[in-house]
Amino acid sequence: MDEQVQQPSEEVLSSQAEASSLEEVKADPTEGLKLALSAEKDKYVRLLAEFDNMRKRHEKERLELIKYAHEEVIIQCLKLYDDLDRSLNAFKASSSTDANLVKGLEMVFNNMKELMTKYDVKPMESKGKPFDPNVQEVLMQQETTEFADGVVMEEFEKGYTLGGRVVRTAKVKVAKNTNS
Repeated sequence: MDEQVQQPSEEVLSSQAEASSLEEVKADPTEGLKLALSAEKDKYVRLLAEFDNMRKRHEKERLELIKYAHEEVIIQCLKLYDDLDRSLNAFKASSSTDANLVKGLEMVFNNMKELMTKYDVKPMESKGKPFDPNVQEVLMQQETTEFADGVVMEEFEKGYTLGGRVVRTAKVKVAKNTNS
């Protein structure tokens, strides 16, 4: 028969350690109280640290929720903002447009611009920059010798950030250099 040597389990080792500490406690009763106090103090400090971390995490989540609570409304307003911008540019380009109509549209557009600034909504510049899939969406690719490979040639729809976070990607045309 093969004899197997068994390693003592953690429970056995733990009970042996407890027994040795009990012997020490029997020798000096204050030592046992000091050990118990130290263990309880350690638990308290860990619990306090865990509670503090949880409080900080909840505060951060709450601030993020407040900051981005209006994100959906902002995204919908961006469509109106772009439409106003296109309309204003079209009316300015037309010579037969009433000056008062243009002035009124400019006032509405400026109010929208102030609103976007108030909520930390910023347009992203894409034209002439390298394509970045995190902030841009390619709608077209065009062969050219004017631009380097992967550079944004044209922006069809402007991209925006809300508090530094992308809420709408820019729709762009990217160059494919034929000299490469």
